[in-house]
Amino acid sequence: MHGKSVFRHFIIVNKLYSTMNSLPEIASQVRRDIVRMVHGVQSGHPGGSLGCTDYLTALYFKVMNHNPAFSMDGVGEDLFFLSNGHISPLFYSVLARSGYFPVNELATFRKLNSRLQGHPTTHEHLPGVRIASGSLGQGMSVAIGAALAKKMNKDSNIVFSLHGDGELDEGQNWEAIMFAAHKGVDNLISAIDWNGQQIDGPTKKVMALDSLRAKFEAFNWQVLEMDGNDMDAVVVGLDTAKTFVGKGKPIVILMKTEMGKGIDFMEGSHEWHGIAPNDDQLAKALAQLPETLGDY
Repeated sequence: MHGKSVFRHFIIVNKLYSTMNSLPEIASQVRRDIVRMVHGVQSGHPGGSLGCTDYLTALYFKVMNHNPAFSMDGVGEDLFFLSNGHISPLFYSVLARSGYFPVNELATFRKLNSRLQGHPTTHEHLPGVRIASGSLGQGMSVAIGAALAKKMNKDSNIVFSLHGDGELDEGQNWEAIMFAAHKGVDNLISAIDWNGQQIDGPTKKVMALDSLRAKFEAFNWQVLEMDGNDMDAVVVGLDTAKTFVGKGKPIVILMKTEMGKGIDFMEGSHEWHGIAPNDDQLAKALAQLPETLGDY
């Protein structure tokens, strides 16, 4: 199959997949993938990956029109850009589970000659990855550029992006945020993983963000808030955000999450930003996460 027939086939298969397995069930398997991947090489970033699992699961299995046949131009489909690229275990799991590449390839995470490196890269030619995202603060600019390209091409699809709250310490974000409002980039829905944690500690101690709502509103964005770890709230939040597309303002969702969500001894601590569980911790983590789709 090629072109539109592949797209139609994917939509049918993915809807069946989501019907047979609820979004929380898919998210549970994705969380299992995350901890197993980082444990397998004793390297990676489980905390933010676990915290954003509900968002990315809802996006790829319910909300976004996307095509795992994958072409870099992305014409005629919604696009997603991961700016906080260190949460690659989550991104890779969701891409694999939604049909972009074989699920068993997750076992190669961070290994030599793997396409699944610690931060997503484009030279690996991994389907679903549109930008290399390791240098924090750049994803907003890229997402805005893609959204402007869609407007110029009269493509009515939406661009989605995900950013860390600690990532907003980078000044490039705010120049881009100002630019998007000035240009009326109203086909962009950006989400901020608002977990209050970054690698060096709580954001309020590293560099206080204060009121993100007030900041984005001052930059003339449409601002929404949602519980990023309640699957129903995530779906409603994303659907609500889509109602503001085409109304003159870029849209941002301030998404309250817990770093390490789903594993009790990881939740809420910056210490799990970038360390892997040992054997005992992996066993404890997996005991809290039902295997719903089959481990790779």
